[in-house]
Amino acid sequence: MLSNKRNFIVAMFAVLIGASVFLNSCRINYSFSGVSLSPQIKTYSVYYFPNRARLVNPALSQLLTEELKTKLQRKSPLKETAENGDLVFEGIIEDYEVKPMSIQKGDAAAQNRLTISIKVKYTNSVDTSQSFERSFSGYEDFDSSLNWNDVEDEIVPIIVDKILEDLFNATIANW
Repeated sequence: MLSNKRNFIVAMFAVLIGASVFLNSCRINYSFSGVSLSPQIKTYSVYYFPNRARLVNPALSQLLTEELKTKLQRKSPLKETAENGDLVFEGIIEDYEVKPMSIQKGDAAAQNRLTISIKVKYTNSVDTSQSFERSFSGYEDFDSSLNWNDVEDEIVPIIVDKILEDLFNATIANW
C-alpha cells in the first residue's frame, strides 16, 4: 500500500515537471492594450499631415498630427523620434466635406454629415510586409439647425478619434 502511494506521488511529480516544461516552452503573446508588435520595434515617427482638402479647417492638420502622437504614446510602449523611426506615419488630409443627409419639406436638410478622410503612408522598417498606403475616414451627423462653428468644434475631435482608432488598429494592433 505504501508502495502504491509512493508510485502515485512520483508519477504526479513527473507529470507536474513535464507540464511545467511544456508550458514554459509554449509562449503566447497577448496584450490587454491591443499592441501587437515585434519586440525589435522600439521607435515611431509621426510627420505632419498637411491639409489638401478643398474645404480647409485650419486647425485640423495640427490636431490630427498631435492626437496621433498622443495615442501612440499612451497605447504603445514605443518611443517617439523626430525622424526615421522603426514605424513611420505620414500622409495628408484628403477630404473635409459637409453634405446634407436627410431632406425634409421644402428641400431643407434636417441632418448634415461632416466627413473627414486622410491618406496614410505607414512604413514598418522592421517588417516591410506590414507597410501600406491607404485611406481612412470617419463622419458625424449633426442637426442642420445648429450653428456650424459650434458644431464643428465639437464633432471634429470625435471624428479624428474614430479615424485614429482605425489607424491604430490597422498598424499597432495589427487587426
